[in-house]
Amino acid sequence: MHPVTPIVHPLPDKVAIIHDWLPVYAGAERVLEQIIKIFPHAELFSMVDLLPPDQRGFLLDKKVNTSFVQKLPRWARNRYRAFLPLMPYAVEQFDFSGFPLVISSSYAVAKGIITGPDQLHVCYCHSPVRYAWDLQHQYLREAKLGATSIKGIISRLILHYLRLWDGVGHHRVDRFVTNSQFVRKRLRKFYRRDASVVYPPVDTEYFTPGGRKQEYYLTVSRMVPYKMVGAVVDAFALMPDKELHVIGAGPEFKNISSRATPNVKMMGYQPNDVLRQEMQGARAFIFAAEEDFGIVPVEAQACGTPVIAFGRGGAKETVIPGRTGIFFYEQSASGIRAAVEAFEGSLHRFDSQAVREHAEQFSCLRFREQMEWEVRRYWNEFAHNYPTVVR
Repeated sequence: MHPVTPIVHPLPDKVAIIHDWLPVYAGAERVLEQIIKIFPHAELFSMVDLLPPDQRGFLLDKKVNTSFVQKLPRWARNRYRAFLPLMPYAVEQFDFSGFPLVISSSYAVAKGIITGPDQLHVCYCHSPVRYAWDLQHQYLREAKLGATSIKGIISRLILHYLRLWDGVGHHRVDRFVTNSQFVRKRLRKFYRRDASVVYPPVDTEYFTPGGRKQEYYLTVSRMVPYKMVGAVVDAFALMPDKELHVIGAGPEFKNISSRATPNVKMMGYQPNDVLRQEMQGARAFIFAAEEDFGIVPVEAQACGTPVIAFGRGGAKETVIPGRTGIFFYEQSASGIRAAVEAFEGSLHRFDSQAVREHAEQFSCLRFREQMEWEVRRYWNEFAHNYPTVVR
């Protein structure tokens, strides 16, 4: 007998999408944008919506259903992270009972929503809660929260509580999709769950090669400690004959600027057109952080610019040594200086067109196709096993 061809069940009409919170249009929100494009009729939920009017276009004019945190006074709402202990409770108050399919976009609490046995919950997990799991001690050090201070003790208790809740909350997800093999390993470690991998979307139609390459190097990042921008700036203090452009803002900007030597150009926040122009003209892009994926280095490659990257995390999956960039393995000024010198010694090996072609596999269209395929696959399996709930 020939195997029976499984019935392909159409996706349900009612779909819900929940994203942790909406403070700005950044990396996780780019993923959300593409998920919305896959399911343009879905209802949208988030713990809090703080998006300014000029950054709301990616929501396709959708109303955002928010939690009670949105009803707090504006001064408190803007400090939504201070209410982290309430977030597990808040996310559990959303009622998704009318949605056969729910998709969460989560790096914190959205995965902990409550659904029933007649609903499929697919989570695109950007990461387990980093500051509650393996990066807890780094987070506490950077925040200067000592183990014996009152704030330090309270912070550790909150993270302990969040870790316990997250250790239970992940069981509410039926299927996981994640953004890299690196995060897939973290899910296996902390949740004992497997996931399929769909790399995040990169706007390869916007970030394209253009103009002539110049002599400067470029780094782009939020100015927070784990991004290691200070180490990049310090490295160029050791190389006064080489020029570095630094784009980005954040709490570390003043400190890093005070260490910048005359060959370092601190540019602060820049709009996308300036960012693209800088990427197009840079000799190489320097990426010193350990990230779950890292969209910005792929944007640089889409502009035909090779990447000098720290050889851990998602960069291991987006940079091809000797073809689209090189790695260094010590997050220090001396380690970065050695990498820049090694790059210059092998500059002839990097072809802008080859770098660009590699980046094209991370396009927004590719993300939508793969993500939709994964959801359809999971829905078909779910509907085949529970045919009475399909409507």
